[in-house]
Amino acid sequence: MLPEANRAEVERAIRATASESDNDHGSLDREIAVLAEQGWLRACLPQPLGGEGWGSESHGTHAAFEALRSLGRANLSVARLYEGHMNAVKLVLLHGSEPSVEEIADLIHNTALLGVWGADDPGDPLRYDEAGGELELRGAKRFASGLGIVNQAVVTCATDDGPQLLLVPTGTPDRCDAATWAMSGMRATQSGRYDFTGVKVGRNRLLGKPGAYHREPYFEGGVWRYCAAHLGGAEALYLSLLRILKDSGRDDDSHQRRRIVACATALETARLWLLRAAWNVEATGAGPSKANLSLLAREVTEDTCRTVMGHVEQALGMSAHEEGSPIERGRRDLSLFLCQAVPDAKRDRVGRALVASGDLAERL
Repeated sequence: MLPEANRAEVERAIRATASESDNDHGSLDREIAVLAEQGWLRACLPQPLGGEGWGSESHGTHAAFEALRSLGRANLSVARLYEGHMNAVKLVLLHGSEPSVEEIADLIHNTALLGVWGADDPGDPLRYDEAGGELELRGAKRFASGLGIVNQAVVTCATDDGPQLLLVPTGTPDRCDAATWAMSGMRATQSGRYDFTGVKVGRNRLLGKPGAYHREPYFEGGVWRYCAAHLGGAEALYLSLLRILKDSGRDDDSHQRRRIVACATALETARLWLLRAAWNVEATGAGPSKANLSLLAREVTEDTCRTVMGHVEQALGMSAHEEGSPIERGRRDLSLFLCQAVPDAKRDRVGRALVASGDLAERL
């Protein structure tokens, strides 16, 4: 059975453990094991390497979108790790040498989870020195998701010519510091600081040249992936609202129906925007300007998520804040996830593109 065919089964399994894993000392080992067993980790590889092309080939775009959306509905923390895995595979395929690609494919077939760790520790940014044909790292990454779960991470190292991508093993427990993650949301992501000082890798672990990371439409254009997870998180809140209103006999209320309509139309608008962005960005030979579609879709998705969260709070009142409930956990996780990756800068960038075009967004 293809991984896409078991999406509902995987979503149910991940959702079933979401409450239990929602704590600072929780673990997503079981959830990642489910993804490995059901073929979702290898599905991100292109078909010639034994995958399904999810996020790595144009024909796998819709399946990738639905997988991320489904995991967002089930558990946003799992969706975050899976999006990082999909992103890492894409970066290795885009910028890695053939041996690197084959090595990563073998690791993934043996259930390895990949990640992308870009945020430097402000006081100890990641660098490397070259010595004897090897690269010796110094510095650390913060907000690194999947400490102890991610086996290999694509990281950025600052150079005079721009950020250099590097593929590095990340399986040393003593280098992990989860205590630095003091966020109210996304507790189950096992995020924190990873110290790379003293790690040595071969030059074959360099991915592309400095600055390749910012190549479009794959850098900003790739935001459609985590936005698909955001959408799934908002859909989960909406579906929970419908069930609660029906179970409590409050569904025959005109004020509640108004909120339901507002949520439903916002969710469908975001879904259509994201699909358009994903198809355009992932199309073979897509040009750099297609990244603007993802940035616009991100705007629509954020507005949708905040609309849904607001209506859920108004509809349910204090019960929406009941600690540990699916609604409270979903609101908390989604609120934090929406803060990812300097949204103001993304908004300004696409605004400049629209002004320069002097045309409608449909023609971007």
